[in-house]
Amino acid sequence: MDKERRSFVLFHSNDIHSHLEQAARIATVIDQERQMRPSDELIILDIGDHMDRMRMETEGSNGAVNVQILNQIGYEAVVLGNNEGLTYTPEIMKKVYSDQATFRIVGSNIREMTSGEVPDWMLPYDILHKGDLRIGLIGVTAAFTEFYDLLGWHVLHPYDVVAELSAFLRPQVDLLVVMSHLGIVHDRAIAERTHGIDLILGGHTHHLFEQAEKIGNTYVCAAGKFGSHLGRIEIEFEFESRRCIIKRAEALSVAEVPPDPLILSIIEQYGVIANKNLSQVAARLDRALPVAVEEESPLANLLAAALKAWTGAEIGLTNTGQLLDSLEAGDITLEMLHRICPSPINPCLLRLTGAQILQSLEESLLPEFQQRAIRGFGFRGRVLGTLAVDGLEIHYDLNQPPYERIQEVMVSGTGNRLQKEEIYQVATLDMFTFGVGYMALKDGTDRRYYLPEFIRDLLAWALSQEAMLSNCQAKRWHALQM
Repeated sequence: MDKERRSFVLFHSNDIHSHLEQAARIATVIDQERQMRPSDELIILDIGDHMDRMRMETEGSNGAVNVQILNQIGYEAVVLGNNEGLTYTPEIMKKVYSDQATFRIVGSNIREMTSGEVPDWMLPYDILHKGDLRIGLIGVTAAFTEFYDLLGWHVLHPYDVVAELSAFLRPQVDLLVVMSHLGIVHDRAIAERTHGIDLILGGHTHHLFEQAEKIGNTYVCAAGKFGSHLGRIEIEFEFESRRCIIKRAEALSVAEVPPDPLILSIIEQYGVIANKNLSQVAARLDRALPVAVEEESPLANLLAAALKAWTGAEIGLTNTGQLLDSLEAGDITLEMLHRICPSPINPCLLRLTGAQILQSLEESLLPEFQQRAIRGFGFRGRVLGTLAVDGLEIHYDLNQPPYERIQEVMVSGTGNRLQKEEIYQVATLDMFTFGVGYMALKDGTDRRYYLPEFIRDLLAWALSQEAMLSNCQAKRWHALQM
């Protein structure tokens, strides 16, 4: 070995979203590298959203399956993504990470609201030592401030944190790495604004750089989504000058790589645990609750009613595409609710004008909205679907042109028509406020998000409410017979 220089390999993954079989393929690639070089020449990092509660093993173990896979592969540090930070309470995260993780959690822009400090199971930054090589790690996550506030977190602006920590760490380290669950636009902006960073390892927006971008002296890297690729960076360290040279920075497809049997075994073990934990009976139905994507149905009506009742709103609105299957009569378990409503989506209360509500109702009659495929924003269904409502009676005529089909909308229990200029309290889904699906809903004001409950938690509650179960059978949409 050259005593003046030494080579290192840094692997990075991001946005696995509990595609655990892909994590098993990643494990194989890393193990092959490990057989060719000593452990102190290997660095393994994850850039967030490894967990996704759509996956049964993740849901049924509170993320423990993901932690055990990260442990087994030998990850040394991770940054939280929004799928960890916003879908689990701080108490659950503390338990799963502090009790089980053998890797570090770097949360440079996360603080406890009560203390103003980084929680004791997280680090504000880290310095890894690989022989004589010192690697500074800064980990930042997207600042969904309104949501984090509700969970007791204060999330600092990542640009300011990265600038401050870069100036602090640069004199102490040989390689400075930003683990960024911020997205491609922010990664490029940080590279342009902040000097002294060697690597920005990105995630959140699921972007893939098969070859790293170079902005100034900073390499910007990302490995796509769902474990389809693994980032691999070759680094050469010159001892005397303490200079690091990036020899190659790329993202490798793992499509043809066989999965690691040990990781598959961990997945199987946690499948058993999850099945047991999710076998709890949440409700018992004496009649089936069907669901349909393109028209109203009792189960979707029940979810709309649950949103309205939970938040105290005048009107409840949800897209039918949130529900992937009907519920049959009999015992309803947590596993069934997770299977038919897997999206980690939270309730939201906002103020909408009658005109905004009417536009959304009109659009929900159009096939191009009902069949629109949605990706991201917490949505784990297939298509948007129509709108299910509670608190409204809608009379429509499909023989009329689009956006002129609704003839009358009555606000239930008031005897009043929906007025375009009036303001109404509407309970709906957080995803609509991000500007996806029914676009008029994003313009609602005075938004209030409800965390940590998911819409499937509201559905579980509603299944025990006899009046709501009875009322969800009644139609809200009435076709005019011409």
